[in-house]
Formats: sequence, structure tokens, C-alpha cells
Amino acid sequence: MAPDMNRRRFLGYAASAGAVTIVPRHVLGGAGYVAPSEKITVANIGCGTQGLTEMFGMLTAPDVQVVAVCDPNQDSSDYVEWGKDSVRRTIAAGLGRPQWRQGAGRVPGGRDVGKEIVELYYSDKTPSGGYRGCASYADFRELLENAKDIDAVKVMTPDHLHAIVSVAAMRKGKHVVMHKPLANRVREARIVIETARKTKVSTHFLAASAGDNVRTVGGWIADGAIGTLREVHNWSNRPVWPQYATIPTDRPPVPKGFDWDLWLGPSLPRPYHPHYTHAVFRGWYEFGGGAVADMGHYSLWPVFQEFDLDAPICVESTPSHVCTIDDGVSRKVHNDYAFPFACTIRFRFAAKGNRPALDLFWYDGGMKPPTPPEAEEDNTELPAEGMMFVGDKGKILAGFLGQDPQIIPERKARAFEAARDAAASDARGRDRRARTAAWIEAFRTGKPSYGDFLLAGPISEAFNLGAVSLRLGGRRLLWNARGMKMTNVPEANEYLNRECRQGWELT
Repeated sequence: MAPDMNRRRFLGYAASAGAVTIVPRHVLGGAGYVAPSEKITVANIGCGTQGLTEMFGMLTAPDVQVVAVCDPNQDSSDYVEWGKDSVRRTIAAGLGRPQWRQGAGRVPGGRDVGKEIVELYYSDKTPSGGYRGCASYADFRELLENAKDIDAVKVMTPDHLHAIVSVAAMRKGKHVVMHKPLANRVREARIVIETARKTKVSTHFLAASAGDNVRTVGGWIADGAIGTLREVHNWSNRPVWPQYATIPTDRPPVPKGFDWDLWLGPSLPRPYHPHYTHAVFRGWYEFGGGAVADMGHYSLWPVFQEFDLDAPICVESTPSHVCTIDDGVSRKVHNDYAFPFACTIRFRFAAKGNRPALDLFWYDGGMKPPTPPEAEEDNTELPAEGMMFVGDKGKILAGFLGQDPQIIPERKARAFEAARDAAASDARGRDRRARTAAWIEAFRTGKPSYGDFLLAGPISEAFNLGAVSLRLGGRRLLWNARGMKMTNVPEANEYLNRECRQGWELT
């Protein structure tokens, strides 16, 4: 299909000309019928491993039609996965074709793969078994200019492209569903949120969680389980990708079919290297948001919502470092370009309403808090990933992603359950909507989802300020959110925005 051809006009032409049947069976009638005119047409921007494996959430949704894919990479062999053959097997299972690309010996990725997945999946749902209705683009700007019939975009690109892609889409009147983070610069995140506010399109942040476990914790705290909340601790086993302590100096060739210039987007030109791309981009301040942006959004989004946190007033960090021997002298490697191998970050939040001041601690790279006496009493240890809520009268442990929380030690949990009025917390309600269902409902009705971009300001600001503190070697930063500046370290303010190449500025 030509990129600028109107999709619905093409559907009508194909039917009248006796061409391949491209309309999935479930839009033609019967159970689960959704008229083509009522389907949300989506372009998937970003066809790396995450973008491809998550695509099935859209393909299986009867209210959605994926009509375009976009990626600066066509189809290459240098992607990274977390288990041998796991990406191919996930895609093959989603397609119901176990033999799909079996024996290829590489990790699939790129826009050609995305187009193939879409057309294979829809082909299996059509009476004729043929579907050729997915457009393909290298440049998201060309997609937004030519594919005028799309209702929404799903942004699955590396972090440094999130802001510029989503802002361009919203200014074209497209709804946006996007993976974490909102942006990897404070100012860019603010522009994303302000654009969503001005354009009034529907938006959804995929890393947002309805937060059943944190809402349970909030209910327990309101019922007096641990007294006044003073601290929240969150630790992750990330990074699970290589962190590089130095900038690569060798010059490998750019893979065939990969537009390196488009992948860089707003970033200043630099030589291509695979250490920058695909799963490892997260480790660089220019391209990623580090471990806290990768996993902290999932676990801490509901914390920000439940306890009504604004942007932090102070951020300080403790990054790890590496040393090298140079001319017989051991020295610390100066590093303001890549996230550390491990770190802790402390975010301080001002008192608000009835909630007193609160500290939030982040740990990654194998770091975590010391085992508290309450856990020692139960003869347990802290898990590899988790959360801990610390009050002035006790502690609550919670799993990293959705696991049931527990008051520690066990004797206090039993005493609390025996004494409390269970209805007080149970009445808080729950929200178990699936991630795909949440944004579909928002895009259909115009009602904000629990992951609306307008809710993402404080957490986006916190994590990006954490990156600035790390980049400066752990500097303690005092943050004036209203003035959007660091008041005690003026030189830190240069990292609030990206140095963009000409023509890619975000305003």
C-alpha cells in the first residue's frame, strides 16, 4: 500500500476490484463484531524486540487495527534478548506459527519484521488468508505526514526519541500510548505534558500501574498499621544490560538497512556503534534513562499517585565508579556520559496536606537496603527486587510488581488484622484493567486513563533529576520546580535540556 493512500479508500478499492481480502473476519460480523469505522487505527513506532513482542496486545484487540509500522532499521541481526531464541518464540507463539523464522540464528527486529507480523496475523483472520494492509516507514515524520488515516500511535522507540515523536503525533491530533519514560530530559517531559494539555488528545503511559498492592499499603497506613509514613525504599536488579565505562573508539560499519542518522534523531552526530543501540541504549545519559527509568516507573508510579507526591525538593545520589591504570597510575575514570554500574538515589518530598515530608530511596545494580530487624525476627531476607514502606511504628514489605504486601514482623501483621476494621481499607476499590484495555477505553471515550500523561509530571521530573545528580558524580541538588532550576548547583541546569542538532529542536 502506498504510504499516502487513505486506508479506508484502499479497503473499498480492494473489495471492489476483487483483490485479496484484507479485512479481518471479526470486523465482518458475528460475535465480537466491530465495524471498521469504529476501530482505532494505530501506527506502531519502534519495531525493536519490545515493540514487536508487545504488538500482540494490539493485534488481538478487536477494537484496534494496526495499519502502519515505523523504524529506522529495516531488518538486522544485532538485536539483544534476555533468553536464547526468546523473542522469536514469543512472536511465533503470538502468530500461532511455531516454525516462524526458526533456525535463522538471530534476534528478529526492524520495520520489515513488524510489517510481516501484522500482515501474517491479520491474514490468518481473513476468509481469503491474504492481507496486505500495513504501511511501513523509516521516518516517523513521514508517517505522520502521509498516514493521515491513523487515529493513534504507539511509541516504542529508544528513550531519547520519546518526546519528539509523541509531541509531533499529538500536534497532528493523534492519540498517543507510550512506553517509559515520558522523556529523558526534564524540559522535554514538560513539553510532552503541556502538548497533551493543549491538544486535548487522549494519552496513556504504558508503565503506569493501577497499583493494587500500593493502594492496599495506603489503606493499611491510613488504618494505622505502621504509624506515619516516613520513607519508601525501592530496589531493582537492573541493569540487566551491559554498562560501558568508556565511550567506544572503534568504528564498526553501520548495519545494512539501518538509518543511523534517523536513529540519532535530535542527538548530536557521533559515529555509529552497537554499544549505543537496541537494548543497551538505556545505559547512556544521551539515549536512555537508566535503571530507574526502566523499572522505577512500574513500581513507583502508584506510589506517586497514592501519596500525592509532587516533584522532589532535593535529590542526591551515590553512584559506583570504576578505575583504570594509565601509565602505571591507577585513577578513577571520569564518566558523565554513562549511568553507573550501581547506585542509590534519595528523593526528598515536601509535606503536603496531612502527609508529612517523605523520603524515597532507589537502589539498583545489586544494591538494596540492609535487612531490617523486623525481617530478621521472621528469619527472612529481602528479595532481589522489592519495596519497603517505613513508618514511625513499623514496616511493610511489598513485591516489586504487583505481589501482595505484608506487614513485618508476622506477629504485627496478625495483631493488625485482628484489630482493624477491614472495611475501611477494602472500600478503597481496585482497578485491574489490562494495559491495552486502559488506553483503548481512554481513546474511545476521551476519559483520562490512570496513565494519562498529565499525571506523569512529578515522577518524570524526579527520575530525570536523579540522572542529573548521577551525571555530576552524586551531587546534592536543590530543585525549584516552579522556576525549573537547580538553586545550589547552577551548572547542573544545563542538563535539564538536550543539546539538539539543527532542525530537531523541540519547542
